[in-house]
Amino acid sequence: MEDIREAMLNGLGVSSEVTASKLELRITYAADLQDLWYLRGDMMAAIAGVDGEALARQKVDQISDMFKGLLPRALTSRPSSLGD
Repeated sequence: MEDIREAMLNGLGVSSEVTASKLELRITYAADLQDLWYLRGDMMAAIAGVDGEALARQKVDQISDMFKGLLPRALTSRPSSLGD
């Protein structure tokens, strides 16, 4: 869990935005893997706002791969309409 948390914090990078700071706290104090899983959307939005959607998607996809086999299948098996 800690490696995922660290990857998420590193993915956010250094940002002076208040939104990113609040998100960093939410990631830091997430109680479990499910909490971290659900924070990916907020992470995507924060990164996209600074670095663009393409880079945000790349970072979030890499982090999403780290969750494979760690969460109940129902959380990770939903097909996406966004494509790959």
